Amino acid sequence: MPYKEQRGNRRRRMLAVFAVVAIGGAGGIGIRLAAAAEEPTAADATVQTSTEPVHVKPTSDDYVQIENASAVPRAPRPGRNASRGTFTSQCGRNADGAHRNSDNFITSPGVTNAAHHMHDYVGNTSTDGNATDASLAAAGTTCRFGDKSTYFWPVIRDTTTEGDDADQPGGGADGNLGKIIAPSAVSIQFRGNAQAKVVPMPRFLRIVTGDAKTITNGPANSRAHWTCSGTPNRFSATQYVLCPRGQLVQRVHDFAGCWNGVDLDSANHRTHVAFADATTGACPAGFKAIPQLRITLSYRVPAGDSYAVDSFPEQLRKASTDHDDFENVMPARLMSMVATMINRGVRF
Repeated sequence: MPYKEQRGNRRRRMLAVFAVVAIGGAGGIGIRLAAAAEEPTAADATVQTSTEPVHVKPTSDDYVQIENASAVPRAPRPGRNASRGTFTSQCGRNADGAHRNSDNFITSPGVTNAAHHMHDYVGNTSTDGNATDASLAAAGTTCRFGDKSTYFWPVIRDTTTEGDDADQPGGGADGNLGKIIAPSAVSIQFRGNAQAKVVPMPRFLRIVTGDAKTITNGPANSRAHWTCSGTPNRFSATQYVLCPRGQLVQRVHDFAGCWNGVDLDSANHRTHVAFADATTGACPAGFKAIPQLRITLSYRVPAGDSYAVDSFPEQLRKASTDHDDFENVMPARLMSMVATMINRGVRF
């Protein structure tokens, strides 16, 4: 059978598996369609009777030696009104895995296992599929200074070793095989704008970066950035990087740093914010510069083609599907302080 036909058949089988989840209840066994989850425009699922999962992991073509990866583009030159400071929110790294689930309250509120892949959380201690602005504001946090924001991203796994959730939703039951690797370090940094002073983010502003369904939707919203701790001038947006011995694999998640000044969210969780121009660093007309969030996740992974990010089944655990989610739940006074320090050039 030709390769394209084999790939097409495998994709159709995986979409069919993804579509159906058998659930038990007082009324017996029922069937529900899988949620559209992290992209509201996802196609409707098709019901079929088999619930046997199809397990996949990346191939050798999904990895690249870091020295063969692309050069990181030059950052915009700061202008006269640049805001040059930084603020780091120290929130831990969920080292014990105590806060993980496969929900996403931003894109699929009230739905359990909406993501069909596992998320790591730091910051707000209550985040799950039922989270609301009010519940987040009332909860505790792992961050210093009372930053109750929620920061979450899909886990990565050692694909050479079976994980503890091999038959669980969000894990092996959704095609995400392997042992979850906890980050060795998590950096949550808010940065300035190359051409303007920043205004404080409004409380409860929600931002998604990257696209969990890049394989289906195309690369327009992809923001994947895989690099190595000792080779930060090289990165890949489409392949997992293989780092020299002693260097950590890093995922760098840049969030939009411009806001329309009105909306806390939008239907696609993107259009109320925007990225600054890659050449000039300026925000688009009608948008205001806000503290721009960058999350850097560092991992010790086994040697070789041995790790992969969790994904929706039909996205085949590709590196380009990497993404990150955030809701600002900082107290207003703290966020005001963050903006002031960034504008004054303080690096904290």
